Amino acid sequence: MTPNFAAFHALIMHPIKFRLYMLAKLPMGFLAGLKLIQLEPGQAAVQVKYKWLTQNPFGSMYFAVLSMAAEFSTGILCLANIYKSDPAISMLVVKMESHFYKKAVGVITFTCSDGDAIIDIVKTAKETGEGVTLVSKSTGVNQNGEVVAEFFITWSLKAKASKSLTAK
Repeated sequence: MTPNFAAFHALIMHPIKFRLYMLAKLPMGFLAGLKLIQLEPGQAAVQVKYKWLTQNPFGSMYFAVLSMAAEFSTGILCLANIYKSDPAISMLVVKMESHFYKKAVGVITFTCSDGDAIIDIVKTAKETGEGVTLVSKSTGVNQNGEVVAEFFITWSLKAKASKSLTAK
């Protein structure tokens, strides 16, 4: 766990602050109703419900909504570990692969258990100053515990140049 993880956790797990964060930084996630239900150093879980706004014409959840929830379950672990980092670290999705197994209806929970690998890659990005990548897996399950989809999100992280170095 990085030094500022606890501060980020307290901020993002507060129900009102989480909604305000979503509205400001991820408005489509806010509209879709993404809900962060778990954030621990090793794991994060995000829920999304099948409803009118998240539907597709085939009576299930739109793949883009599933993708957004899966990406958020991996990205929130990255964000928690780079929060107020010195040097600051930028992050970007550079690739995504997905597999769909069942019709997504009801409540779908995406879980990412790659927290330890994310902690390691953040450390590497800080130490080397080079861009590093990590493939992070998020698995979506329905209320019956059946796997609906799996997503493999490739993140690129890179430490930003220090302001004192760029000012010279």
